[in-house]
This record gives sequence, structure tokens and C-alpha cells, in this order.
Amino acid sequence: MRADGGPAIRAAEAIGVPGGGAPPDLRLAGLAVAAWLTALAGLHLDARRTLLVAVVAAGLAVLAALHLLGVVGRPGVLARRYGWIVVAALIGVVCGGVATSSRLAVRDAAPLRTLVDEGARVTADLVVRDDPRAVRGGIVGRPPTLLVRARLVTVHDPAGQRLTVPARVLVLADDPAWRGLLPGQRLTAEGRLAEPRGGDLTGAVLTATGPPVRIGSPSALQRVAGRLRAGLQQACAPLPDEPGGLLPGLVVGDTSELPDTVEEEFRATGMTHLNAVSGSNVAIIVGAVLLLARWARAGPVLAAGLCGVALVGFVILVRPSPSVVRAATMGTIGLAALAAGRPRAAVPALAAAVAVLVLVDPDLAGDAGFALSVLATGGLLLLAPRWRDGLRRRGVPPGAAEALAVPAAAQVACSPVIAGLSGTVSLVAVPANLLVVPAIAPATVLGVVAATVSPLWPVGAELAAWVAHWPAWWLVLVARYGARVPAGNLPWPDGVFGALLLAGLTVALLVAARRPVVRRLVVVLALAVVLGAVPVRVLAPGWPPSGWVIAVCAVGQGDTVVLPVAAGRAVVIDAGPDPGAADACLRRLDVRRVPLLVISHFHVDHTAGVAGVFRGRRVDMVLTPQWPEPAIGRDLVHTTAATHGSPSVAAPAGWRYRAGLVDLVVLGPPYPMRGTRSDPNNNSLVLLATVGGVRILLTGDAETELQRELRERLPPGGLRADVLKVAHHGSAYQDPTFLDAVRPAVALVPVGAGNTYGHPSEAVLARLSRNGARVLRTDVDGDIAALVGPSGLAVVTGGVDLRRSKP
Repeated sequence: MRADGGPAIRAAEAIGVPGGGAPPDLRLAGLAVAAWLTALAGLHLDARRTLLVAVVAAGLAVLAALHLLGVVGRPGVLARRYGWIVVAALIGVVCGGVATSSRLAVRDAAPLRTLVDEGARVTADLVVRDDPRAVRGGIVGRPPTLLVRARLVTVHDPAGQRLTVPARVLVLADDPAWRGLLPGQRLTAEGRLAEPRGGDLTGAVLTATGPPVRIGSPSALQRVAGRLRAGLQQACAPLPDEPGGLLPGLVVGDTSELPDTVEEEFRATGMTHLNAVSGSNVAIIVGAVLLLARWARAGPVLAAGLCGVALVGFVILVRPSPSVVRAATMGTIGLAALAAGRPRAAVPALAAAVAVLVLVDPDLAGDAGFALSVLATGGLLLLAPRWRDGLRRRGVPPGAAEALAVPAAAQVACSPVIAGLSGTVSLVAVPANLLVVPAIAPATVLGVVAATVSPLWPVGAELAAWVAHWPAWWLVLVARYGARVPAGNLPWPDGVFGALLLAGLTVALLVAARRPVVRRLVVVLALAVVLGAVPVRVLAPGWPPSGWVIAVCAVGQGDTVVLPVAAGRAVVIDAGPDPGAADACLRRLDVRRVPLLVISHFHVDHTAGVAGVFRGRRVDMVLTPQWPEPAIGRDLVHTTAATHGSPSVAAPAGWRYRAGLVDLVVLGPPYPMRGTRSDPNNNSLVLLATVGGVRILLTGDAETELQRELRERLPPGGLRADVLKVAHHGSAYQDPTFLDAVRPAVALVPVGAGNTYGHPSEAVLARLSRNGARVLRTDVDGDIAALVGPSGLAVVTGGVDLRRSKP
């Protein structure tokens, strides 16, 4: 073992990573990438078109091979040099197309497709494929909806006919009995089939009614894994919420107890990979065993065997789910190269593993975790050793050189996928990952120790978890302060285009940076951006202001209210009367993804702009009132949501949603309000949101009847809020006692200039002012945002701090 290198790259070199100038062996890379991309494209096509692509590629591969062999024409210089690479890529297209089309044929089989189109109620025999996980949103006091990935064995249709359909299904279940299921568990469930979202091999969505009927029990392997995971959770239970919730995610990928704020901070700082089982977990465990084996002077074969035992044990601990198998496969790449004693075998092994995994399960081609695992492993193999050596040649100490090279290589390799998913490029990701490097291995190893000893020695497990929570706490602090860095995340086009754009720029920069002049130019430009843009952003932050908790947009006579979840993501309440105004509002706020769109009620001044919310953005879910009128607004919302593949949920009182900074609950209406002055208005969803510790009451167009009902039903203080979105554009139909019960510090009135309804009522505004509220209105002030500043709750319009209010 070399004394001048760090453990991560020494382990990489031991498994076949050249640290010098030897070129990597990329002979299988073309085949692997072609198979991967073909499978990814096939997931968005049907079986026939995917198979057609494979047939065309097969024909081209045969012609190219005949040409290279001299049977058809004489190959030129370029053909002789690169021809077989092209043939290998075409073979990858053939393999990927054939494998994916066969799975698509199962997914789109006629019997299952007919039942899905009919929305049939069926009885299904299933095998659980992964751990159940809670879906955001639900009713307060009731268990959350669980999402369970399963394999369909047989299904009994409404006529009682039994069909064998080996397709994948996604189960949505509310019954708590689904929570304790383990992968491999066979069961029977009843429910209604629905159309899946598409883009993967899921053949149907089964909305389960009632508990599952278990058939037998899962394998002994899964039961052992479940006991160890439960022991780790129990050992972490006495710890503070943030490190205690992070530690199981760091060790075994269990984020069920991880606070949403920590998850969003990890996402903002490019540390999300630490919350899930990946190749890094395998590398830490296997690397530790490998270094111990080398310290004991074990030979390559014995070292590989010991690492294999550790790898199998780790898979048992975290359960052999698809994500774990993916990570373990990345780990076996190095073991194979180590046992073979071939220093250039790791890169071909990576390519071969990618090809085999994609052909065995084409669904992995569209899995972001798979892409991040492969890219991170590739970055470690191809970039990190050379960057480490380059830094050392320039006088950087060996340990510091490795500490800089490893996170930088991983981040550069993964950044295109992260940018495509999030629509941002993080400037703090490399420094943040660099700062947490010393804490990851101790936290992971101690967490594994806690899980392993928990069945036999619970006190020892708690002690190990207590020690592990200190490095885990360091990760939380780095993510927290990294997420607050001004201009830490820059906007970037999302989706496939954004990922390919950044990938192309990255490759071009890596190639060009081999010249010293280009390297110096890149350093100068980077310093210019940091020294020029960041101070400007700090001194003149623009719109939205830093620390904002709510924004009310000027969209005319209507409502569009925005609550920030994380950088680039926000909950949107109502869409206003115009798509262009709604889209412009969200663009000004730099909202690129909407995890939740709430429609308070179906009047057109709240729904007509719904297409603008979807314009260029992904909307994960649409929340609507249970009152179905007016029909024109209801149909517009449901049609737009269905067109973009976003599920709609009619929310009862008590429905709750948590994501990032936002904790939102539906207060009312408590029951359908009939016979009021305006039934649609009085059936508006009334929401109480907490954003960054600030209570915000969002009242839709609720009028006197609903306000009075809420005041009488809710406990004292139940309506108290720091910020009030005044109902119905400040109309006169307000319950004075309701306003007194809210007693807001800030009252925001979305209203159109020159409207003919007499909105807002001067009497209502005067009463709010007398109660101590700062009242702002969009027809006068334009866009309005409330934020938490150094001196408390502040109100900003157009980037100018107008007024301050104590919360």
C-alpha cells in the first residue's frame, strides 16, 4: 500500500484504475452506452417501434462488418480506425432494442391493457419488489398513502376469470397493514386498475382497497434484513431528529424519518446521493475491508474474497432491492478487476456491467439513481486519479489532492443528470462534498456496526449510533449553510435538453482543458464570475428576495399565490385568470417545478390561467376542492392536468402536505356548504401553511358563511396567522370576528386594477389596519412577497423593502 495516497483513490488503483498516463480501455463503452440509450428511448415508445429500431441497427451492423472485412468495398483509414467501434455501438442498439421491446410487449399485453382502460376492479396476486414508501400528502390523523412497487402474478377480472399477466404494477394503499411488507412477500389485494404515468415498465396502477392478504412469508434473507434495519431505526430513535433521521438514510437508504428541510438542503448542495444506497456506500465498506486486507498483506485473491463477503453482508443489511443490486454490481466491478490482477480491467468491467444490467432490466435505463451510480463510478475511474496526480505535480499535498479530486470528479460526472432533474447547476456542490468527505466514512461504518449488533446488543447499537450521529450532524450543518449561500444554485434548462447541453459542454471543456492556455482561461473566467456575480447577488438580490415565505403575484382580477419549497420549486395556489400572467409570475420567481398545484375553487379567475402553470414546468400533483362547480373551471383544470400526466386529488378537510419548507393543511370547508350567497366561493379550500416558521392563512374566496363556520369549529388560536391572504380579493363579504381571530401582521390582497366589483372593501382594509396588520394590494403594489429578515417579518414589492412588521 502506498503511503502517499489517500484511501479512496488507493482503493480505486487497487481495483484497476491507472493513476498515470495509461489510456483507459473503452472498447466496450460504445456497446454499453448504445444499449443504455436505446433502452431509454424504448421506454417512451411501444414494442413494435423499438423492435424496428433494433432490426434496422442489425442490418447496418452487418453491412458495416462486411465493409470492414473487405467483403463490401474497401475500408478507408477512418473506417479501419473507428469502424469496429461503430459496429459495437450498433450491436448495443440491437441488444437494447430487443431486450426492451420484449419487456414492453409484456407491459402492453392486451388482457391487462383492456382492464386498465376499463378501470376494472380486480383481485391481484402480487410479489412485492421494494420497500413501501409514504407519498407526500394525506389527511391529518390518518396514515399516509403508501406506494408499493410489485410484480403482478395473476389477476381475477370482474367476471372472475383468472389471467396470468407477469407485469409490473404500482400499488397505492392507505391501509396501515401495507407498511410492514418486505420485498419478496407474496400477497393478494383488491383494488381498481388505472393508467400508469408512462416512461417505465409499469403496466398499471392498482389503487388498493383494504389490507393485503399475505401468502406465506418473505425469504429468510429479507427477514434478517428487515430486523437489522428496524434495529438501526430503534438505535437512532433517541437521537435529535436531523442526524437521527439522516443516519439510516446514509447507511441503508431509509429516509422515512428524514425531515423534509434536511432533504431539500441536501438537494440544494448537491449531496442528495448521500441519502440513498449507491456505489459510494459499497465503496466505503469494501474499501475499508480492502485496506485492512492489504495492511495484513493479503494477496489479491484473498482480498477479493474478503471484500466479496463484506459486499454480500452489506446487501443483506440494506435488502437486495433493485437499487441495492445496482450499487452492489458497481462494487463487484472492482472486485473482478482485483481478482484478475489486471490494472486496466475496471473500465471494461463497468461497461459490461452497465450493458448486462440494462439488458436484464431495461427499466434501469430511465432510473436517475442508476445514471448517477454509473457516472460517479466512471468519474472515479477516469477522472479522479489523473486530477489527483496533476494536483500533486503542482505541489498540492497528497491527502489534499485526493480530497479535492474525488468530489470534483464525481460532481463533474453527475452534474448533467442533476441539472436535467433539478433545472439548476450548483456552485456549492464541490465545496460541500469536499467538506463532508471526512465524516461520511465514520458515519457509514458506525451505522453499519449499530445495525449489525442491534439484534444481540441493543445498548451497544445505541452507543454506536450516538457516536455516528456526530459526523452525521456535520453533514447536516454543511448542507444547511451551503443551501443558504447566495447564488449557490444557478438556473439551467431542465429535462433531457438541459442534461445533454451540460454534458456536451462538460466534455468539450474537459477535452479543451488539456491545453494549459485553456485551463488558465477557465480559472480566470471562474474567478471573474465568482468575484463579479456573487457580490452583486448579495448586495442586490433582485426578485424573489432572499428568505421569502410567500409571494402574491399581480395577475389581474384573480389569485396566484406561491410558497417556496426549495430552489426552483414551489407550491402554487390558484392560477389566476390568464395563462400568460401565471407563467410570467412563476418565471419572475424562478419556479421551474411545481410539486403541488392547489386550486381553491373552480371560478375562472382562479383557474383560467392553469395552462400557464404547466408551461415548461412539471406539476407533480393537483389539489382541488370537492365541490364540482362551476363545471367550466373544473373541466379545464382536470383536462389540463390529465394532458400533462399530473394526478388530481379532491381534498377533504384535514388533508396535509409536507415538502421542503412547506407544511400545509386543509382547514375547510368542514362539509359541503349549500344554499349560501355563493356556494363555489364558500366551498373554497382554506389552507393553513407554515413556511420557515411563519404561519400563513390562505382563504381562497371564502365568504361570511364559511368563515363563520371555521371560526366556530376550530379551537381558540386555530386561525391565528402571521400572514393572511385576504379572501375574495378583499370583498365586503367578510366575517369581522374571523378577521379578529386571525390578527395577521401582514395582510395581502390579490386584486385587479380598475375592477368593477368594488374590490377591495375599504371597510375590510380599515379593520385589518386597526388590528395592526400591514395591508398591501397587488393592484397598487404589484408583486408582493413576505420574508423573514434580521428584524422579523418584512414585506417587499418589486425588490424594494417597503414596510416591516413584527410577526
